[in-house]
Amino acid sequence: MSTLRAIIFDFDGVIADTEPLHYAGLERTFRAIGITLTESDYYTNYLGFDDRGCVVAALQANGRPITQDIVQDLMRKKAIAYLESIKDHLVIFPGVREFVLAAAAQYPLAIASGALRQEIELILEQAGLRKAFLHITSAEDVSRGKPDPQPFQYALAGLTAQRPSLDLDATSCLVIEDSLPGIRAAKSAGMKVLAVANTHTVQDLHEAHAITHSLADTTPADLERRLWASA
Repeated sequence: MSTLRAIIFDFDGVIADTEPLHYAGLERTFRAIGITLTESDYYTNYLGFDDRGCVVAALQANGRPITQDIVQDLMRKKAIAYLESIKDHLVIFPGVREFVLAAAAQYPLAIASGALRQEIELILEQAGLRKAFLHITSAEDVSRGKPDPQPFQYALAGLTAQRPSLDLDATSCLVIEDSLPGIRAAKSAGMKVLAVANTHTVQDLHEAHAITHSLADTTPADLERRLWASA
């Protein structure tokens, strides 16, 4: 019988309340080239994509040329603006620190995120949580971002390499996500999904196996009982 053996976290919108900072960085970058990105447009159409996906989608939506050089330049400028912001903010969601530390005492933990590694590492170090995670999959590690399952498959491979004796497989992994592309990616990878309603409504996240308003409202043990008791 399958049981919970590992937990894989999304980062932005689950661990760190960084979506407003991502939006601000993208808005500033696009404004410099004459593209308007509203906050409602970002949360409706861009949330859940990595930086490359956001840049390509915005260029497509505005009829702009898309080349590798253009995309890389805009990603670089956005990353600079974003890093300037997070150095001045500690942006961990309430309840996350306690949940992560409790989970790390029982299970191997990983992150699978469309964020850049430098961004993830900086915030985890600020929050004193870096050592809780055995593996980080960032935007640089995969060729296809969510909703493709590749980020979660890569994270599972990373955890398996760290803990070969645990006999990990997709059915024993819990993913914690906050967006529909992330939920679909995790389910495509064959994993159970808890959605946290930090950036979307409960109705928007209904495809997840379970939903909570905050990680402060649940525990790893409770999730194992709820999601694996009938497995």
